[in-house]
Amino acid sequence: MDIQQVKQRFKIIGNTPLLNRALEVAIQVAPTDISVLVTGESGVGKEIIPQVIHQLSSRKHGEYIAVNCGAIPEGTIDSELFGHEKGSFTGASGSRKGYFEVADEGTIFLDEVAELPMQTQVRLLRVLETGEFIRVGSSKVIKTNVRVVAATNENMQRAIASGKFREDLFYRLSTVPIPLPPLRKRQDDIHLIFRKFASDFADKYRMPGIKLTDEAITMLKGYSWPGNIRQLKNMVEQISVIETAREIDAQTFINYIPSERDNTPALINDSKESINERELMYKFLFDMKKDLTDLKKLVLELVSSDGDVDLNSDQENMVSRFYQDIQPSNSPKMLPPSPTDKSGFYSEKEEENNYQVHEEVEESLSLEGREKELIEKALTKHKGKRKYAASELGISERTLYRKIKEYNLTD
Repeated sequence: MDIQQVKQRFKIIGNTPLLNRALEVAIQVAPTDISVLVTGESGVGKEIIPQVIHQLSSRKHGEYIAVNCGAIPEGTIDSELFGHEKGSFTGASGSRKGYFEVADEGTIFLDEVAELPMQTQVRLLRVLETGEFIRVGSSKVIKTNVRVVAATNENMQRAIASGKFREDLFYRLSTVPIPLPPLRKRQDDIHLIFRKFASDFADKYRMPGIKLTDEAITMLKGYSWPGNIRQLKNMVEQISVIETAREIDAQTFINYIPSERDNTPALINDSKESINERELMYKFLFDMKKDLTDLKKLVLELVSSDGDVDLNSDQENMVSRFYQDIQPSNSPKMLPPSPTDKSGFYSEKEEENNYQVHEEVEESLSLEGREKELIEKALTKHKGKRKYAASELGISERTLYRKIKEYNLTD
């Protein structure tokens, strides 16, 4: 069976090379009994690979059992996997077969395998090495012939280094590793998956399917999707049920994307500057504006009083610090106004040549005005192409789109 046939049979959507490679490996190892470890972020669809392996193997007529290791309490997981005898613990009113006994000649999928307790890891290692296990509360060795496919979204090397996971068990489970790519690395597949979900929910809720405008598609592909396919599916279902319009534009679509201030990754092309850094920058600018205002008042007092004003230490420090901060490093050094000099700013070089320089600069310190001006310049420079304008400004297309709407700009 080739890749396209597998995709059709298991309803797998996408043609990303990383996805195709994962399916190729799964098809190749399916006829063997090699242990496989599927890795990838939460929500990428790791549960599909074990199903593919099982259905394409000689064990397809045997039991297929999927076990979420993270959902079973530590005190009962040994009983669930390996079974128990009557009276082996409180509540054990009878003997019970475990999954490894039930799935003999079949396949067991251990999802979130990194969550297994250390004691259970020892038991699992023995099963993988010898095919033997012992029920809880028994001394009788039971043989089993089970194919084990495991999956995890954790960094296993980090788990091993921290003592959370046995290194020998890791190598037993990962004879063949199969990594699955996150949705953000499958940009050409995202819209295809969106359309499939939209069609499914249209049939489920008996309503026309939703579709996206070109700008909304751009936003769809630009978002990082930290929850991967699971997050995308949930969002499509929300839009299908809540929105009355069947064509979703960018302004509507943006309402369903988590805010940049949420604890989720920002857009792929968003600025790497953190919120705290921006807040510090704004604070610095506002403080600078305040210093300018105070300095203007001080200069007016000097001029109006013909220089007959005594400055206190705080005022002298403020004037000196201001001149040091604002002057460029490659310009002649600017000195504070002299009480006897009514000309304002002057430089050392100009003082030597007995030149008096009158300089008065009135500049807008409005952040909103500056931001609007920069956006207009960037859009003009790149002839209205938002992608390049956003890159020039160091922000995401989503943020640029919002700012254009906010300032009523036309690109």
